[in-house]
Amino acid sequence: MIENIVIASPHSRHDYIGTELGAKFNVMRIKTPEALTAEYLKEINPTYVFFPHWSWIIPDEILADFKCVVFHMTDLPYGRGGSPLQNLIVRGIKETVVSAIKCVKELDAGPIYLKVPLTLEGTAQEILDRASVVIQQMIIKIIDGQTVLKDQVGDVVNFKRRVADEGDLFYLETTDQIYDHIRMLDADNYPSAFIKTDNFRLDFSSAKNVDGNIEAVVRFHRSDK
Repeated sequence: MIENIVIASPHSRHDYIGTELGAKFNVMRIKTPEALTAEYLKEINPTYVFFPHWSWIIPDEILADFKCVVFHMTDLPYGRGGSPLQNLIVRGIKETVVSAIKCVKELDAGPIYLKVPLTLEGTAQEILDRASVVIQQMIIKIIDGQTVLKDQVGDVVNFKRRVADEGDLFYLETTDQIYDHIRMLDADNYPSAFIKTDNFRLDFSSAKNVDGNIEAVVRFHRSDK
């Protein structure tokens, strides 16, 4: 019998996962917290519920009754918490892993199914798209029983979720910092890196480091809009 699995994510980049897995499994997609209910999951009885990128609290009943797996872009227990991609890049980290963990009530604290390397080169969108391909491969290994749950080992380092105002470039001191801030926010549905003047906000994207100088696309708009 073909297994039912759920992919819970609001992001279109994870459509790829459902398409790729559709040949082997019955893939159900959940895109909103309202659709993630214990009643619905009991009806379809999935083998796993996978969360490639989910920003909402998962109800306790679902955690208790279903195998829930979340994917996190740090080498856990380093980097528990919000905005992992941005928090890694501002720390000058060039390489990371995607950690697949069993969902538990404590944030990002569950045992590890497996970890797969991921480069942090390029824009946030490019990194997230690469991560989607990695996650699809990880899901297959988990379903096929190629993983063994292991407790997280090491010192816990917590990340704080970054806010839009932290994309302000005005106070940065080096071109490398400017380049990293622009690229780490350059993705769909992310607030852009910016500079404000008295009358305008300048949003930056598509940054390139050319001989130590930063070239980027700049969008001007009235700061009161």
